[in-house]
Amino acid sequence: MKQTHTEGKPSLRLHPILVKAVAQALFEVFIDERRADKVIEYALKQNPKAGSSDRAFVAETTYDIVRYFRLYIELLERQPRYMNDFWEICGIHFIVKGIALPEWREFKDLNPEKIRKQLPIVSAKRSLRESLPEWLDQLCEQELGENWETVIKALNEPARVVLRANTLKTNRDLLKKQLADEGIATEPFGDADTLVLTERRNVSQTKAFKYGLFEVQDFSSQQVAPFLQVSPGMRVVDACAGAGGKTLHLAALMQNKGSLIALDIHAWKLDELRQRTRRAGVGNVETRAIENRKTVKRLYDSADRLLLDVPCSGMGVLRRNPDTKWKLNPEYLAELRQIQQDILQNYTRIVKPGGIVVYATCSILSSENRGQVDAFLNSPVGAEFRLLREQTILPHDQGFDGFYMAALERVAEI
Repeated sequence: MKQTHTEGKPSLRLHPILVKAVAQALFEVFIDERRADKVIEYALKQNPKAGSSDRAFVAETTYDIVRYFRLYIELLERQPRYMNDFWEICGIHFIVKGIALPEWREFKDLNPEKIRKQLPIVSAKRSLRESLPEWLDQLCEQELGENWETVIKALNEPARVVLRANTLKTNRDLLKKQLADEGIATEPFGDADTLVLTERRNVSQTKAFKYGLFEVQDFSSQQVAPFLQVSPGMRVVDACAGAGGKTLHLAALMQNKGSLIALDIHAWKLDELRQRTRRAGVGNVETRAIENRKTVKRLYDSADRLLLDVPCSGMGVLRRNPDTKWKLNPEYLAELRQIQQDILQNYTRIVKPGGIVVYATCSILSSENRGQVDAFLNSPVGAEFRLLREQTILPHDQGFDGFYMAALERVAEI
């Protein structure tokens, strides 16, 4: 964690209404156990007249404190239970960041000098410095080895806003110009359709978004659809489609030609996908809710390509979902691994012989990635598949999310 004690920071004026919104959000995340992104979204909706800088303060401060919550608890020296505890955690955050505390009653019990003295002592231990549960720190060190030290630092950096140009309607250069006309500055990244915002802005209110010219999608996530090597006219199944970010990318790569079936166990997510397809001008997607195993079995031996973007720990996307590390536990992780293997065992037969399956996660844990692929290939069902290629993207590689992809070819009938 970058601890800053600059002389310029104390000039920042803290507003009680905004700090109260942050404290309330933290209470809901850690006491009511609600998702941070939903809590922040609701908090901002409650204050529709707030300016962009105020909204940014609430969102960014909340996420920052969620990232370093264990460190701040250690400095607080007790487990927070009440609203005033969360006010004090906000105060500790401001002290750590070198921001002078106003003389508010909520901060009267805080001793900035003591906290500043304690900070380097507490920060000597990695699980406190980088702020994550002890068991998770040990597990990640076991699975990532010497990479873990660098990876966790990268995961504690704020996520960048990344866009994928919708090539069914525009291209990257035209999109960059359109956004510039709307006051949104971006820079191209990579050699495909990616733009990265130079500063965080709410892009969902732009005309370019409403016209379906782009999707918000991290650069690492944008690598998954091309990994399937689809082409126009193919029959493709996205079997864990969710709200369909990768489905839409596949449709663009297929140039809206062929058949693209999006499956998910949650029908409401597919409802959202249908709205997104209309905005994006996608016409080759059919959605099907998975009601039982028959939904999947009816598709056996029918697809040229199959995407299995399976449920996972989300350890590769802590930048944008920092509360994940506080909601994970060893039992839930074991359940996720079982679900991943069940999906591999029961869904892979959707591809016909010669077809390709891509198994993908937004995790950095080898037990969810290559470990699952090896377990599958060593099973009776997996005996009919071979590993073609794999790719691991770690968060410090280029500063985006952590992802894993493995392409498996079905070489004979099962």
